[in-house]
Amino acid sequence: MMKKMSIPTSKTSLVLFLCQIISALDVPLDSKLLEELSQPPTITQQSPKDYIVDPRENIVIQCEAKGKPPPSFSWTRNGTHFEIDKDAQVTMKPNSGTLVINIMNGGKAEAYEGVYQCTARNERGAAISNNIVIRPSRSPLWTKEKLEPNHVREGDSLVLHCRPPVGLPPPIIFWMDNAFQRLPQSERVSQGLNGDLYFSNVQPEDTREDYICYARFNHTQTIQQKQPISVKVFSTKPVTERQPVLLTPTGSTSTKVELRGNVLLLECIAAGLPTPVIRWIKEGGELPANRTFFENFKKTLKIIDVSEADSGNYKCIARNTLGSVHHVISVTVKAAPYWLTAPRNLVLSPGEDGTLICRANGNPKPSISWLANGVPIAIAPEDPSRKVDGDTIIFSHVQERSSAVYQCNASNEYGYLLANAFVNVLAEPPRILTPANKLYQVIADSPALLDCAYFGSPKPEIEWFKGVKGSILRGNEYVFHDNGTLEIPVAQKNSAGTYTCVARNELGKVQNEVHLEIKDPTMIIKQPEYKVIQRYGHVSFECIIKHDSTLLPTVTWLKDNDELPDDERFLVGKDNLTIMNVTDKDDGTYTCIVNTTLDSVSASAVLTVVAQPNPPFDLELTGQLERSIDLSWIPGDENNSPITNFVIEYEDALHEPGVWHYQTEVPGTQTTVQLKLSPYVNYSFRVIAVNKIGRSQPSEPSEQYLTKSASPDENPANVQGIGSEPDNLVITWEPLKGFQSNGPGLQYKVSWRQKDVDDEWTSVIVANVSKYIVSGTPTFVPYEVKVQALNDLGYAPEPSEVIGHSGEDLPMVAPGNVQVHVINSTLAKVHWDPVPLKTVRGHLQGYKVYYWKVQSLSRRSRRHVEKKILTFRGNKTFGMLPGLEPYSSYKLNVRVVNGKGEGPASPDKAFNTPEGVPSSPSFLKITNPTLDSLTLEWGSPTHPNGVLISYTLKFQPINNTHELGPLVEIRIPANESSLILKNLNYSTRYKFYFNAQTAVGSGSQITEEAVTIMDEVQPLYPRIRNVTTAAAETYANVSWEYEGPDHANFYVEYGVAGSKEDWKKEIVNGSRSFFVLKGLTPGTAYKVRVGAEGLSGFKSSEDLFETGPAMASRQVDIATQGWFIGLMCAVALLILILLIVCFIRRNKGGKYPVKEKEDAHADPEIQPMKEDDGTFGEYSDAEDHKPLKKGSRTPSDRTVKKEDSDDSLVDYGEGVNGQFNEDGSFIGQYSGKKEKEPAEGNESSEAPSPVNAMNSFV
Repeated sequence: MMKKMSIPTSKTSLVLFLCQIISALDVPLDSKLLEELSQPPTITQQSPKDYIVDPRENIVIQCEAKGKPPPSFSWTRNGTHFEIDKDAQVTMKPNSGTLVINIMNGGKAEAYEGVYQCTARNERGAAISNNIVIRPSRSPLWTKEKLEPNHVREGDSLVLHCRPPVGLPPPIIFWMDNAFQRLPQSERVSQGLNGDLYFSNVQPEDTREDYICYARFNHTQTIQQKQPISVKVFSTKPVTERQPVLLTPTGSTSTKVELRGNVLLLECIAAGLPTPVIRWIKEGGELPANRTFFENFKKTLKIIDVSEADSGNYKCIARNTLGSVHHVISVTVKAAPYWLTAPRNLVLSPGEDGTLICRANGNPKPSISWLANGVPIAIAPEDPSRKVDGDTIIFSHVQERSSAVYQCNASNEYGYLLANAFVNVLAEPPRILTPANKLYQVIADSPALLDCAYFGSPKPEIEWFKGVKGSILRGNEYVFHDNGTLEIPVAQKNSAGTYTCVARNELGKVQNEVHLEIKDPTMIIKQPEYKVIQRYGHVSFECIIKHDSTLLPTVTWLKDNDELPDDERFLVGKDNLTIMNVTDKDDGTYTCIVNTTLDSVSASAVLTVVAQPNPPFDLELTGQLERSIDLSWIPGDENNSPITNFVIEYEDALHEPGVWHYQTEVPGTQTTVQLKLSPYVNYSFRVIAVNKIGRSQPSEPSEQYLTKSASPDENPANVQGIGSEPDNLVITWEPLKGFQSNGPGLQYKVSWRQKDVDDEWTSVIVANVSKYIVSGTPTFVPYEVKVQALNDLGYAPEPSEVIGHSGEDLPMVAPGNVQVHVINSTLAKVHWDPVPLKTVRGHLQGYKVYYWKVQSLSRRSRRHVEKKILTFRGNKTFGMLPGLEPYSSYKLNVRVVNGKGEGPASPDKAFNTPEGVPSSPSFLKITNPTLDSLTLEWGSPTHPNGVLISYTLKFQPINNTHELGPLVEIRIPANESSLILKNLNYSTRYKFYFNAQTAVGSGSQITEEAVTIMDEVQPLYPRIRNVTTAAAETYANVSWEYEGPDHANFYVEYGVAGSKEDWKKEIVNGSRSFFVLKGLTPGTAYKVRVGAEGLSGFKSSEDLFETGPAMASRQVDIATQGWFIGLMCAVALLILILLIVCFIRRNKGGKYPVKEKEDAHADPEIQPMKEDDGTFGEYSDAEDHKPLKKGSRTPSDRTVKKEDSDDSLVDYGEGVNGQFNEDGSFIGQYSGKKEKEPAEGNESSEAPSPVNAMNSFV
């Protein structure tokens, strides 16, 4: 039969009651509310339980409490009521329970020893303090005693006893000497926990007479001194070693009791020689980690904050070389009472239920007792709503009279705990503590919390409404908190408005309104970005924001989550942060924080400062061998840019001190390298680090390393044998550099012999030079040459041989069988037979063709002979002659060329060029305008390039809109020079085109415009016509005819023909009708026109001209030829004689024609020109001996007109980058040459060109 367990009915109801969920009333911490509500007393401050006081000062026993109404205070002393008013030495502070016992005015502290307890009481209950034990501190003197000197044998142990007087609290002990210096302590000598001084073994240095023990009493700030102790150590030989013996504690076991939470101190001090070493273990377990410490040279084991788990057996072991000894201390941890659950104040409404719980633990288990208003609950007034059940008081259906203060006392043999907890029964109508019409501002899409702090007893119910007549708020979109707060988890724009909170209980009802505004969120629309910047550069971070217009944002910049450095380089703008002259310390994370009163956003970016690496350091040389060495180093800081490679340089302090040379380089991951060395070099090395930013500064040089000398490893480079004269051979070479010599005494062995002849080598040894001249050699014969290096230690390896030649001489013969084939009017092909190589007497460089124009076939005239030269490289036997003038007679000869110069010329070969098209007429002048006619006058072409057969005139009218009318063409015989055009329209502008023809075709045309008049009275209208140009190499003389008002200001515009560039403009001084253009490019076609300022922009028609080609240089420097020097001396003498004759004639009043012309004109710019037609004064044309016609555009005979031939020297020869294909066409170069040649036929020698004469004036 099963046995049933029955539970008493009273016990069952108690369990059910405790299982009910009871919520006590919470009182908000509102100062105004707390001032209005009644509250039992609460002790807020009291003196410690064990209160040791200084007997020389007043005793203050604290007791402070709060309550409503304010409590009154009373005291008990040693369990009986303390009559404060009857003791003149005792006073109580106003509005406080703190006692002040006046000791300094005659009171005795000992008279007030005892146990004190304070009671704070008002109409709702009484609270009591702990039992406060008052004891005055004591610091007694040492008892007088006679201390005998301690005579100890060396190696024995010794204990000097302190035995301080018993004080309150216990004193702090320390040992010093007469000089107040602490005695040194060690594993051998140390102070125990009881204050005694222990010597594990004494040494002779321990002998002294002033071992003094001091006791310091902190409470009274006094130090007591024991009489000095004398120790004398005497020596015995030998000193006997001893195994360890424990001085304290004695025996093999002992016990120790410590309270929970205190510090456990265990001590073992041993004697022995050598000095024993102490070790601690816990039997059956480990010493607690993080709470175990060793002090006093491991003689003291310290465990802090001990608990019951630290109980057990602790063993100390003392060991030296002779053995060991141990002691076991059995530790028991007891515990004064400590709280598990301290009772808490209860605020209840009438009719509510509640409990007070008081739970404590300790070792042994503490007992629990209750008091009500300071009176044991068993004898306190009865309360039907109260029931005590061990550590719990149960309250049911309380009333206002149930208010009281309850004390829980938990105690055991090691101490007690006392706690006050009140039960306050209140009946209050609802109150709303949140201020009325409070404004809440939140960011859209964020939670909105609307407060409705309330109080009432019984606890009121809370309801929320939106708007004036809104319905009660319900639903998932709202959260209603127990403290009355309304939460809108995601507030939207439509959540804004007025909300009403209503609180009601059975005693009343109250409501309050609050307002909600929704703001736009703050955003960073452009965040700072990651930046990499070089050191000393500038960097800027942007932080552009968008925010609600009603909120005022503040922008703060942080560096590495801290304030920006106080540095003027940091410039904070409205939307950015700029850092000037960035340094390495600026590296880090920069954060832009935007704060408003409602929200905060931030964005960060990293700044990486890069720079060239720091130089490597700690260079070390190891593994020194004759031809190699190991170099190692430590890299410097790479400054945020990885090192890509290291460059190693060396200095040779022996041969080139201060000069650093490249040695090698290695990858950036390598910090050692084996370097190849040369003999006889005093090496120092340095290392340069390289990254993407650049190169570091060089490291400090390494130590020097001098390699041993050796014979040379190599011979000189670039050995050559070239003769400078027909009878010598100059041998040259590049000398070895200093470190290549491999040793002192560097010399060279120079050897040579004639090639293909069985001669022996001829050798000489020369100093450290770079050439040697062999004299008396045959002309231009091959030699074998070699140069070998040697020094004091030997020769370099056998050198290789090179082939050289002795000096050259001028070629002996001229090319033969010269033939000319004329291809067209400007191009001819010349053939010749090569000369035998033996007659060249040198390196064949090529052939030169000299050619010159003899005369024009269209008219016989004297001219300056301008010889041109074309050079054809190599063993060529033909070439092309470009740039010939049509319908002209030419001569040429051919010469062979070697390194020494030119050979003799071949016989002159004559040839003629066929006709070509003529140049444009020299001028076109239109005069005598009438109603229907115009008179045309023109000049023949400057270069007819053949026999003229006719002229062609084309003209057409131009209307007011500048449109051209029908074109009329007229053929005119070649012998005509003027024409009257009739039957023209009156007051009409015409444009004329005029050119000449030969049998080959038409030449370039000249244009002009003219206007017929409106009536017979001819108006004076402005007109510039007949613009002509005489061009030289770098300048041109422009002239024109002007019809119109006086005092016109002219200007000349010019530019490169066919170019789209703007016209260049030159202003003409005065009213002259000519101007010299300077600074032109030789061989270039130009366009030119003339205009008049202030005449409605009137300009002449355009004219074309071409500057002459640059004079080609002679290939032979005739200035070094003897015949040329003699000729120049003769010319100088002749000029001197002419000057003397002229001077004599001038003194007689004679003048030259040219001088007369020059005297007539003061302007130096116009002196070479005639006043009326612009021709050169008193000089004739180089071709036809006739004066230049009026308006002639013919330049000096050096000018090559573009219209004269379609071929140009620019298209041929090496000198002008022209080339032909391998069909034998021209690949050489030409140069211009001017010589005085004898005249043929009826020609005679000419004076110098007038253009050349004018060069000296321009």
